Amino acid sequence: MSALMVNDQMDFISLKDLLGVTDGNLASHLKNLENKAYVGYEKDFVDRKPNTTYKATELGKRAFKNHINAIEKLLNGAR
Repeated sequence: MSALMVNDQMDFISLKDLLGVTDGNLASHLKNLENKAYVGYEKDFVDRKPNTTYKATELGKRAFKNHINAIEKLLNGAR
């Protein structure tokens, strides 16, 4: 999710390479994020090859920021 927060959109291959995960692992995580409406996707073709791009939705961006804020509060309270 953090990769989609700093990029307008990323394709499946770029996400996979960045994260160093398998196709199945990434697909599973993306599906869970899709089910929560945290990411959206668009499918098209580039040079006759299927290409899927993902981007964070407004709901996903808010949820991610809330998650980061909660972690920061937890860390600040642990001092």
